[in-house]
Amino acid sequence: MPEFCSVSQQDGVTIITIDRPKVMNSLHPPANFELEAAMNAFEADPNSRVAIFTGAGEKAFSAGNDLKYTAAGHKIEVPKTGFGGLTKNFERKKPVIAAVNGVALGGGFEIALACDLIIASENALFGLPEPKVGLAALAGGLNRLPRQIGQKQALGMILTGRHVSAAEGKELGFVNEVVPVGGALATALEWANVIAANSPQSIRTSLDVVKRSLDIANLEDGINAHYDSVDDLRKGADAVEGPLAFAEKRQPKWSA
Repeated sequence: MPEFCSVSQQDGVTIITIDRPKVMNSLHPPANFELEAAMNAFEADPNSRVAIFTGAGEKAFSAGNDLKYTAAGHKIEVPKTGFGGLTKNFERKKPVIAAVNGVALGGGFEIALACDLIIASENALFGLPEPKVGLAALAGGLNRLPRQIGQKQALGMILTGRHVSAAEGKELGFVNEVVPVGGALATALEWANVIAANSPQSIRTSLDVVKRSLDIANLEDGINAHYDSVDDLRKGADAVEGPLAFAEKRQPKWSA
């Protein structure tokens, strides 16, 4: 059984909870590798369509790298899929939602940015304070934040290391919804259930095309590019079942 995270399932949704509340859910190598294993299990489970990442308690999603653990002389190790098993996990095909229930700083913010959606409680705080301790947000923060909110706004956060509220995060564009304290997980589950009701093949294809086309500067080239996931969708059962269910006025029976 994992020691530093917990995993549960609810109606086709996997909930992965960082469980180190005494240290604001900060992550050290053992926690990172447990989270990678949890993500791998989610991806391999045909009965789970969406994952939610959150933190134990109502004070912190994750305060990032456990600096005290590092300062004690422990070796820094990160799994090949990156911080939290997410920041370098470029092969995952299923959607992941961050339910941010408090502080999301440094690597914690980078994990949230690596998720596809962010649901934040009103007490959530986001930031990349690495320059304040002689470090840099090298787990994807320096790369993802400018892509998600634009260069000037991103550099305004990165170079100052300032904290951003949930409300400002929504205004900047990296937060999807702000909810009362204690409501992030419940609201993330609502989003997840809506997503899980859709065609799994359509969801996988949509994620793939969005992510891969963002790497293509020219819009026409991005639209005309070849995507294996689109081929799979067109040949798949869901592309037949969806229109048929619509015509028959019934709920579709999606493939895994």
